[in-house]
Amino acid sequence: MKKFLPLALLLCLALVGIQPALAQKVHITDIDTSVKPGDDFFMYVNGKWYNTVEIPSTQTGVGSYSFLNFPQRIRMQAILDSVSAAKNSVGSNEQKVADFYASGLDVATINKRGYEPIKPILKSIDAIKDVASLMKFVTEQQKTNNYSLIGFRVGPDIKNSAINIVNLSQTGIGLPERDYYFRTDSSTLNIQKAYIAYLTTLFKLSGTDASAAAKMATAAYGIEKELAASHKTNIERRNVQANYNKMKLADIVAKQPNIGWDAYFKGLGLKVDTLNMQQPAYYDRLNTLLTSASIEDWKAYLRAKSLTASADFLSNDFTTAAFNYSKILTGQATQKPRGEEITEAVDRSLGHLLAQLYVKKYFPEEAKKRMRVLVDNLKTAFEARITRLDWMSDETKAKAKEKLYAFTEKIGYPDKWRDYSAVKINRGTYFENRLATSQNDFNYMVSKLGKAVDRTEWGTTPPTVTAYNNPPLNEIVFPAGILQPPYFDLNADDALNYGGIGMVIGHEITHSFDDQGAQFDKVGNVKNWWKDEDFKKFKARTQQVIDQYNQYTVLDSVHVKGALTVGENTADIAGIAIAFDAFKLTDQYKKGEKIDGFTPEQRFFISIARIWRVKTKDAFMRMYVNTNPHSPAKWRVNGPLMNFTPFYKAFNVQPGDKMYKAEGDRIVVW
Repeated sequence: MKKFLPLALLLCLALVGIQPALAQKVHITDIDTSVKPGDDFFMYVNGKWYNTVEIPSTQTGVGSYSFLNFPQRIRMQAILDSVSAAKNSVGSNEQKVADFYASGLDVATINKRGYEPIKPILKSIDAIKDVASLMKFVTEQQKTNNYSLIGFRVGPDIKNSAINIVNLSQTGIGLPERDYYFRTDSSTLNIQKAYIAYLTTLFKLSGTDASAAAKMATAAYGIEKELAASHKTNIERRNVQANYNKMKLADIVAKQPNIGWDAYFKGLGLKVDTLNMQQPAYYDRLNTLLTSASIEDWKAYLRAKSLTASADFLSNDFTTAAFNYSKILTGQATQKPRGEEITEAVDRSLGHLLAQLYVKKYFPEEAKKRMRVLVDNLKTAFEARITRLDWMSDETKAKAKEKLYAFTEKIGYPDKWRDYSAVKINRGTYFENRLATSQNDFNYMVSKLGKAVDRTEWGTTPPTVTAYNNPPLNEIVFPAGILQPPYFDLNADDALNYGGIGMVIGHEITHSFDDQGAQFDKVGNVKNWWKDEDFKKFKARTQQVIDQYNQYTVLDSVHVKGALTVGENTADIAGIAIAFDAFKLTDQYKKGEKIDGFTPEQRFFISIARIWRVKTKDAFMRMYVNTNPHSPAKWRVNGPLMNFTPFYKAFNVQPGDKMYKAEGDRIVVW
């Protein structure tokens, strides 16, 4: 993979226009001409790659976007290998990441310790006698991020986004989401069976005989299924207003007495007067189940939650058990190399320390400055699209533009790094290192309670290949990890870069105006800034998006869930349009010269198909469709392009082609 170092030059070239001699260094040669572009543009661009690429046995997929995090981890692993071999001063960033990494690689010591590190936790479970002692255990475990029963988080009050409050969400289950407990298709039944077998194995590995282990697994699963029945579905959870239920603590203490909310918050050392209970039905069910289920069944449940939360920190027999379950769920054939696993753990546990080493090596300061200019270009293009909308009133357009120009833009890496000075890392104790970093994460989170929201904070680590929009902060974020090919390429022409990172920027901008983001105002509060008639028209258009994507079949009878993916699909449709409008302002577009036989417009659309070049295992895709708000890669290409008239013109898409939609049926939201 190419390094980031020349990125500043790339961005500069993207803005001023690339000379033909430079542009020709990036050739498009792997087009599958056996596929008609108007029938399946994803396969037209990616078919030769897709039909020949092999998914590594240690991965669930291969290609771009999130799967670029695999080569990213190899890059970060090289940094960790280097720093762990050096002599580092105690308490330094280098010492902490190096010793954490080394402790995770010391499999001999980890195996020698077996499940010894978790015995104190299991002993505490054995000592539980009643609901009060059960909830005391749950409270103590919360401090190390073991979220067994209470989905606790400190974050913005979405109707007063300047202040952090307690938010409580549904939790308590081990399968990916509620419907996995209730579907009866063969694939789901196999996953249920594998999960129960996994719990049984964990019980046996931690000292329980086989017969008792099987009974305990059944009991734990039974409680999970009871809790799952109270869960809202992923689609229901997209309802922003329904997830806002601000309550006084005194009221839930009276309504849910078995949970012991006063004791819970006192145990966490927190003073709480009001909170947002996002899914009250879950906590109502938990309150009932705490007394209707036996204490012995609850102890089995808590043992299962503690073991599954810690399995990857323990000896090989535990990590193997965890993998044997996950391969049924995801289709991954073999375990990842230990170095890759521990690199992921460092990124999760000490992310900003590792990121500082990463950006120092790969990401120059100048890149942030240049990227801001490109973001501004896309914002200008979006403003122009708002102005031209024929379905929105001038009053609502003015509000939309105010929100657009109130964005906070975060690029590359934070201006202020997170402090890990309180974390103590020991080279010989991997389990304790994981607990120490989890405790630090919890303390970091609760320190925000009642305080002003820090709008400089990042929600991901800079090396991660992703981008995101955060409505309560009205921000768009582009970490250093995504600023590389196929999104940015030093040797690429404007068409490829605008079809790459330009589309991503447009996508993230649009999230502030999708079905959820559109409910937040310019400062991040859930507040109606729409005229009623305009919002009705907006909802009608997003319903068109839902209806279109519901038609797409992924595997046998598995369909894309249009209502789950509507926000991402809306952002894809608009993101392409915004990026194309910005691209039209470049010299390359205006000159219209071909490269490799393709017009600038054609290269722009080819770039869009390349950035979603992904191939996955079927098992992973089945889980992805059930749980992920993004459409599968193929439909992130074909779905939006079916609605974009310039694509039709660029590739002469005609009636009868599989992607053809009559012009009046093409969806335009923004």
